[in-house]
This record gives sequence, structure tokens and C-alpha cells, in this order.
Amino acid sequence: MAEILIKNVAKKFETYQALSDINLTISDREFMVLLGASGCGKTTLLRIIAGLETATSGEVWIGGKRIDHLPPKDRGIAMVFQNYAVFPHMTVFENIGFGLRMQKQPEAVVQERVKRTASLMHIEQLLGRYSGELSGGQRQRVAVARALAMEPDVILMDEPLSNLDALLRLEMRAELKGVLAESETTAIYVTHDQVEAMSLADRISVMNRGEIVQAATPMEVYRNPAAEFVAGFIGNPPMNFVVADRAENHQWRVAGEHYSGPKSDEDQIHFAIRPEDVVIAETGLDARVRLVEPLGAHLHVTCDVGGRMFRAVLDSGLEVKAGDHLKLQPQLDRIRWFDKNTTKALEV
Repeated sequence: MAEILIKNVAKKFETYQALSDINLTISDREFMVLLGASGCGKTTLLRIIAGLETATSGEVWIGGKRIDHLPPKDRGIAMVFQNYAVFPHMTVFENIGFGLRMQKQPEAVVQERVKRTASLMHIEQLLGRYSGELSGGQRQRVAVARALAMEPDVILMDEPLSNLDALLRLEMRAELKGVLAESETTAIYVTHDQVEAMSLADRISVMNRGEIVQAATPMEVYRNPAAEFVAGFIGNPPMNFVVADRAENHQWRVAGEHYSGPKSDEDQIHFAIRPEDVVIAETGLDARVRLVEPLGAHLHVTCDVGGRMFRAVLDSGLEVKAGDHLKLQPQLDRIRWFDKNTTKALEV
């Protein structure tokens, strides 16, 4: 069992608070993605779990055992770095087997694990080559194979695909998900790329300013964001926000329309809808088109709604041009509401 418990972990670098009271449970064999913008604390948290940084306070447990006082080599963890860290003077075989030989494993074990993990990563034909002869994608496969060969309880990955081009990233995402499911290893993956997070994760922990804002399945984070930050960070284009004014009987006036919403003591809250959840209709939000971007099957249309930028994803067969006035009707079950002051989601 490799369940991970992170209890009240904080990290302060002199006057800078990098992490604040992080609490997170990662189940055995779960693929957890830490998602957030640069500087949000996700890599610092990963390094604390690995033992490469020391927490200012808090505890880290793996498999029912507290490990934050142990050196990295005794934590049952393997790590894959952003820059691969593949040794240029070693062959692929020697790179994959490096950690095993540092552990003084018998040669038969080294041979078996290297060949098995190389086969998993589809690089068995490269075992005799040096890293200078490999492409970036091949070097990344070697780095993952080296980590898996150690048969760790937990594998940590710090933006491992960020140096690859778009097509290779797509290929490696599919490869990683399949390989890690087969290896039955608990995985924590750090990225700022929401597409990677949505496609890889069993659950996503969205981080901002050293805190976990929401930890949930990809679709829960997408459909039911717990805060405006999550709603604005996840999705491309991100969720739209429009000011809603109190009307009566829990009705809220939004850009010329009335919608049933949550109970609130505030005179104004935020109405939110994803760009793909609106259609052109006879009635709806008053919108003036500012920009139309044809993107194959869809049009990305940027409008002005209630004095705010508002994006809509519409069918490419529609005739829409800058300057047009539209009525955009949201799918009622997809509307979300947020407190204007706390920015947290409001229940209807």
C-alpha cells in the first residue's frame, strides 16, 4: 500500500510563504496531478515529499509510515525531472539500471528489470545506445523507465513533458497513463498544463498561492469549480463571469435577463458560464461581437456582455462577424454562481 497523507504542511523561505497548511490524501495507485501557475507551490510540495526540501511544519506519510524525517533514498520514491537527467556517458541500459546498481541489486535482477521496463516504454531496441543518439522523446522514456525499474512505492514527476513538442507530448501522455496503470504505482505529477492534467489525472489538486483550492476528479473540477480561480484557470477558453444584480424571489438580473440563483445577502454576485455552454437564441444575454476566430469545427467569438469580456464557442457554420449584436442563451443547468467578495462557489 502506498497511500500518501500530507498533513498541515507549510514551507517558508525567509519572508516568503511558499506553502500554507497543505492537507491532502492520495490513495494507493492513484494518479494525482498538482496543477497551477508558476510559483503556486506545486514543485515545492513535490520536493518536500521527495525529501529534496524540508517542510517548515507538517508531516508526510506513505503507506502508514511517517517519512518526512527520512533521507530521500529511504522513502520508497523515484522521481522524473523536467530535464530528464539522463547520463550522457552511459548507454540506455546503464541509465535504466543505474539506481538498481547503486542499491547493489544482483545482476540477474538488474537485467530482468531493465529489460522489462524498457519493453514497457517501447525502447528495448535502444538499450545499447548513448543518450546523444536519442531524441528528446526517447530520453524522456529512458528517464521514466529508470524510475519504474526501481519498483518504487511512489513515482514523482515534475513537468516531465514540458520540453517536448506538441505531438510528442500527446504521444507520451497516452504512454504514461497506460504504463503507470500497469505498474500499479502511486503517482504525483506536477504541471501547469491543464490539458495534461485533465487527460492524465484520476484527481487534480488545483493550487494557487501556496494553497490547494480544490482537489477533485477532472470533470468535477471542470463542471463544479469550488472558486473563481479554478473556474478561470481550467478550460480553454476559460469560464465567463458577469456581474449579477439582485432582483426578487432569488432572481438575479444578468445583462438584461433574469435567472434563478442562490440565496445571498449581497446585492451583487457573479454569474458564470463556460463558453461552450451558450447558444445563439431569440432571448438571452445581450452581447456585442468584438472578435471572431475561426478554429476548424468551431468559432471562438469574443463579445462584450454587461461591460465584461465574454467568450462563446459556436458552430463554424454560423454567420457571425465583428459588430453583430447577439442574444446568447446559457444552458441553465450549466450556470454557476460565485460570491463576489470571497470568490467561492455559491450553492443554488
